[in-house]
Amino acid sequence: MSQSEEPIFLSAAIITYNEEKNIHDCIASVHDWCDEVLVLDSFSTDKTRELAEKFSRVRFVQHPFDGHIQQKNRAIEMARGSWIFSLDADERVTPELAGSIQKFIKENPEAAAARVYRLTYHLGKFIRYGGWYNARYRLIRKGEAFWGGENPHDLVSPKKRVSLFDRRRCSFKGDLIHYSFSDFSHQIDTINKFSSIVAFTRAGKKRKFSLLKLIVKPPAKFIEIYIFKFGFLDGIPGFILSVSSSFSMFAKIAKLYELTHTDIERPGNLRGDYKVQ
Repeated sequence: MSQSEEPIFLSAAIITYNEEKNIHDCIASVHDWCDEVLVLDSFSTDKTRELAEKFSRVRFVQHPFDGHIQQKNRAIEMARGSWIFSLDADERVTPELAGSIQKFIKENPEAAAARVYRLTYHLGKFIRYGGWYNARYRLIRKGEAFWGGENPHDLVSPKKRVSLFDRRRCSFKGDLIHYSFSDFSHQIDTINKFSSIVAFTRAGKKRKFSLLKLIVKPPAKFIEIYIFKFGFLDGIPGFILSVSSSFSMFAKIAKLYELTHTDIERPGNLRGDYKVQ
C-alpha cells in the first residue's frame, strides 16, 4: 500500500442486553480484522460489559433500549468506520467469511451494501432449508443503508435500489454462524417474547385483528416452511421448526386480538422500556 493510500476503516456493530453467554465468542470472531468493535448495550445487568471490555478494539456504549430497529440504526450511526458490519451477539463470523468481506471492500469501494449467508445451528444440526439459510445484508457503507422491517424482525435496506446482478455479486463465500437458541425451550421463550413485540407494535399502529388470518395463516405458514421451502429435508428438526413457525404466527395474531379486544394494554412479558416508534 502506498503512503498516499489510507487503510479502510471497518467497524463491527453489535447491540447487547445480558449477553454474557455470547458476547466473548461474537467479538472474538470480528476483533482481529475489524478496526473497531462498537458494542451498544442497553444497560445489561450481567457480565456483558466486563467481558466486552477485555478486547482492546471494543468501544462500549450504553443507551436505553427502544426497539431492535432503533437500537441497530443508532449503532451504525455511532460506528466510526466508513464500512460497518452489523451482527448480533449470538452470531459468529467464520474465517472464510472474514476473508471474503475484506476482499470485497478492497475491490468494491463504491458499493452500498453486501449480503452474507446466515447458517443457523439448532436442534443438534445446521438448518439449511425451510427459509432458515438465506442471504442478508449486513455489510454496509456508512450512510448508504439502514435497518428497517418490523420489530423485532429487522433487516438492512440499502437506500438505493440494488440490481439482481449486484445482489449476486455482493454475496460472500463463508457463512455467518447463528446460534439462535440454546435449546428448544429457549426457542419457545423467544417465540413468546417476539410475538409480544410484534403484537404490541401492530396494536400501537392501529392494526386490526382478523379472524380469517387467525384461522388461515398458521397452517399456511407450516405448509410454506415444510413443503414449499423444503423444510422436510432437515428431517425431524425441519418438522419441529415448521410447527413452531406456525405457532409463532398464531401467537402474534392471538396477542393482537388480546390487545385490541380486552382491557390488556401491554403483554405481560414485554420489557417496560419497549416503545412503539
